[in-house]
Amino acid sequence: MSKLLKVTNLNGGYGSVQILNGIDFMINQGEIVTIIGPNGSGKSTFIKVLYGLATYFSGDIVFDNESISKTRTDMLVSKGISYVPQLENVFPNLSILENLEMGAYLSNEDPSDDIERVFSLFPDLRNRRYDRAFVLSGGQRQMLALGRALMSRPRLLLLDEPTAALSPLLINEIMKKIVELRDNGVTIILIEQNAKSALMHSDYGYIFANGKVVYNGVANKMIDNTDIKEYFLGTKKD
Repeated sequence: MSKLLKVTNLNGGYGSVQILNGIDFMINQGEIVTIIGPNGSGKSTFIKVLYGLATYFSGDIVFDNESISKTRTDMLVSKGISYVPQLENVFPNLSILENLEMGAYLSNEDPSDDIERVFSLFPDLRNRRYDRAFVLSGGQRQMLALGRALMSRPRLLLLDEPTAALSPLLINEIMKKIVELRDNGVTIILIEQNAKSALMHSDYGYIFANGKVVYNGVANKMIDNTDIKEYFLGTKKD
């Protein structure tokens, strides 16, 4: 597999407050890599720094053999990187169709084929294309958020807790869709509190704590690691 993103000794945060402390990270083309860790460990900050939404201090960020450190967010989108935040990830007063069209705002091409691709991937949205996003269920909103991100034809998709507050059934459905995206050529960095489910659907995993990488390895081996199961996957015994 070819390396798509390599991050070396990344330091960053918000304003003058440093959150990330020397992060090393890599993802190959066609992988799902999950980042887990306790709240406040720097997971969301990491992808926000990658996407130009938090403060870059120092370090190297190389995407497809090109340095993207300090690159503006709109330029990152044009290079093939998209981001789906955990909250406020759709325009609630716009219709499903209008949300998807907003996802293609940087393109000069007719978005019809990309919209059809999204509806094929998320058929529940097709018959509701004229409904406003605020009437959708939590699972449907997440599908719309994913669909809107796909409208820019990303090579790398950054997902921040896409299954937050969803039922176990919907969590499994969203995870299957994420795997389907990977199988269709989209490389994915996934932040998840549902650590076990995420690792089961991933190729590789990282654990963050205190703004640092404290462990990384093949995802299915992480699931079987006793220490990781006890402290990070919710199976710790008293």
